[in-house]
Amino acid sequence: MGYMKKMFLLLFATLLLVACGGKQAKGQRSEGDTLHFKYAQNIVIIKQERAVVVKIKNPWKKDALLHRYVLPNDTSFSPSKVADGVPTTVIPKVKHRAIVCPSTHVALLEMLGAEQQLAGVCDLKYMISPRVQFLAKTKKIADCGESMNPDIEKMMETRADLVLVSPFENSGGYGKLDKTGIAIIECADYMETSPLGRAEWMRFYGLLFGCEQKADSLFALVEKNYMELSKTAKKQRERPTILTEKLTGSVWYVPGGHSTMAKMIADVGAIYPFADNEQSGSVALPLEKVLEKARTADIWLITYNAPQPLTYAQLQAENKGYAMIKAFTKRNVYGCNAAIKPLFDEAPFRPDGLLRELIHIAHPSALSSEWRYYAPLN
Repeated sequence: MGYMKKMFLLLFATLLLVACGGKQAKGQRSEGDTLHFKYAQNIVIIKQERAVVVKIKNPWKKDALLHRYVLPNDTSFSPSKVADGVPTTVIPKVKHRAIVCPSTHVALLEMLGAEQQLAGVCDLKYMISPRVQFLAKTKKIADCGESMNPDIEKMMETRADLVLVSPFENSGGYGKLDKTGIAIIECADYMETSPLGRAEWMRFYGLLFGCEQKADSLFALVEKNYMELSKTAKKQRERPTILTEKLTGSVWYVPGGHSTMAKMIADVGAIYPFADNEQSGSVALPLEKVLEKARTADIWLITYNAPQPLTYAQLQAENKGYAMIKAFTKRNVYGCNAAIKPLFDEAPFRPDGLLRELIHIAHPSALSSEWRYYAPLN
């Protein structure tokens, strides 16, 4: 795999980590008992007498649905068709065999103890989990190729009944995958507006994979940890400024001011230079614009994918402009090598772990933390 393809996948994973969008809709109680989400804005679950209806909101189109899922409580139930143009998929309540494209959701199944329901994965070579690598090596799960161009034949051979994918705006469908007969689960959780909003989607996946109670308990723990950590951070007097990422070619992709990363930086008790930006995804800027707003950043966080740890010397050789950033001159840059660190696998559904580490970086005296994701550059 070439360097540019690795960088593209890293950038894509970063976009998934920081992206967000949409407004929360209240469930219609007349339709059944609504399972209210406290933080997630793009999903509604309605528990009816004979079925559970899951509505995935379209993050890119206001007041529209992306997908509707119907989970019957018994095999005799046949839902009536709704002529509203929304893709509707009926998913029987059975023990599923799933092909999972986003590595984030593979990690979640491991957290929920449901990895035995994995039939296959995409982008295996970029998955850090030793357990998943072992299952693939022993042919317990299939390597279904790249998520952007999956091996449809391999997918069919797994006899999977579900495939989890990341939806995109104006994607025009999923090509040959649409014709396989495998139910497509559109994982729009990455479009949420807050770390806890995205993590709360585990309640849906728990329902889907038959471990609803375990998912609810795990989310309750994540929420408790996150809120307590944020409360500790906001008691600190110092408010350091945090800059993230670096140039990809001639463009610097910074998280928008309404992104999950921007929200997490605020919860760290820090200042984000682009907090006034109203976009929810990543914003493409030239170096000059970044320096204009973030030259005085106290802390600089960089995610990268490389065989060796990133160093200050490499940064300066890459672009002399980096030396103009305060965090660089003060040697306060932290790197996360996504080739060996499980940031993109774990943080979306365990944001409490990432928050703790970022608080340790921003407020070293407030609490201690191991370097699980980031580490100081040499």
